[in-house]
Amino acid sequence: MKTVFFDLDGTLLPMDQDAFVKGYFSLLAAKMKPYGYDPQTLFKSIWKGVEAMVRGDGSSRGEETFWDCFSSIYGEGVRKHIPLFEEFYANEFQQAKIYTEADPKATELIAWLRGRGIKPVLATNPVFPQIATYSRIRWAGLSPDDFQLVTTYENTHSGKPNPLYYLEILKTLGLEAKDCIMVGNDAYEDMTAEKLGFSVFLLTNCLINTKGADIDQWPHGGFDELKAFLERELAEQP
Repeated sequence: MKTVFFDLDGTLLPMDQDAFVKGYFSLLAAKMKPYGYDPQTLFKSIWKGVEAMVRGDGSSRGEETFWDCFSSIYGEGVRKHIPLFEEFYANEFQQAKIYTEADPKATELIAWLRGRGIKPVLATNPVFPQIATYSRIRWAGLSPDDFQLVTTYENTHSGKPNPLYYLEILKTLGLEAKDCIMVGNDAYEDMTAEKLGFSVFLLTNCLINTKGADIDQWPHGGFDELKAFLERELAEQP
């Protein structure tokens, strides 16, 4: 049976990525400024940690990679502030919901797949802790239980577009790429899965195409086109 992988931000959870990131960092900066974190330095340090997680070679979980990178900038003493960051994601981060908008067609699609006996994979870039990822799933009108796996920085060792990210999920779930479909809105990060043997679909509602790729090379469109695509891909399944 085929398995469908979904990206989250900009796919199942529509958003303007730039507005969301700006709002998210503004909330984080306000939370951490009283503890001596300069907003600009914090912003750059978070991104360095994200880049390190994405480049992961499989030897360390994203969580470990991030904090190793972050502490190399601020010193080992910064680890005592981990509970503050966890507190932020449980509380202030929830305000970032205003930069997103749930789409009923996304929840209907997941329900339709589950009705066919297909429990999808949430292949969101695992650069957030579980608490933040689960929150964003709920903002989309979905539940973490809707998915057989949700990638977070606690359970994954690299990130998109690193091929190791996709290979790790396949290994974890005992899947083969030829039996999987990757759905996402990023023409680079998500469509990279095609090189590993996945079928792919580029959702264009919140399209990200930083490299100016010709999107006609992939099946693409909105949720209506996506459902039609999945119906064709899954036609041979009971």
